[in-house]
Amino acid sequence: MYKEILHQTEQRKALLIAVSKTHPVDSILKLYNQGQRHFGENRVQEMLEKHESLPQDIQWHLIGHLQTNKVKLIAPFVAMIHSVDSLRLLEEINKQAVKNNRSIDCLLQFHIALEESKFGLTEAEAIELLESPLFTSLRNIRMCGVMGMATYTDDQEHVRNEFKHLRGLFESLKTRFFSDKPYFKEISMGMSGDWQIALEEGSTMLRVGSLLFGSRS
Repeated sequence: MYKEILHQTEQRKALLIAVSKTHPVDSILKLYNQGQRHFGENRVQEMLEKHESLPQDIQWHLIGHLQTNKVKLIAPFVAMIHSVDSLRLLEEINKQAVKNNRSIDCLLQFHIALEESKFGLTEAEAIELLESPLFTSLRNIRMCGVMGMATYTDDQEHVRNEFKHLRGLFESLKTRFFSDKPYFKEISMGMSGDWQIALEEGSTMLRVGSLLFGSRS
């Protein structure tokens, strides 16, 4: 399955992120040895432990909800934080990036699903964040695009419409705030159950776990 998904992502010039949460180091190494370098975790502590025991050329993506007090733990090495949902969090990421003398790539997470349990911004909240004078002063973060999770449902047309909505948000923000920023180009959407729809709707980053690793431990 790995080769099939990888082939389709490469055809559409998208990036496959193997979501390795709850899976052991040995399972990650199997994909690593096939050439996979981008892995996603949703818990900081688990990412830390794996980062320390796996090859250092792995690019780690934090895809889960991130508490401000945990940012300092991953700031030295994280490749991208997909789950930015507040200005306060962004300010802390910038602060820790400064301490580590680096810039950290981030995505704005949007709430596009029906489930209330999912995190994310509304369009109005995102605009307020991007128009804030504080945001414009943050020099050590790079806002690279958007992220969202679709509703967990068998209704594929509903999922497709949510992905269309996220792509519309991306295009609106690109035009309004980032038209001169070539790095604002990422739409992180699509998981094991809906990755093909996500690719069709313009995903540039797929976050796929169970199809690659099997069901969670």
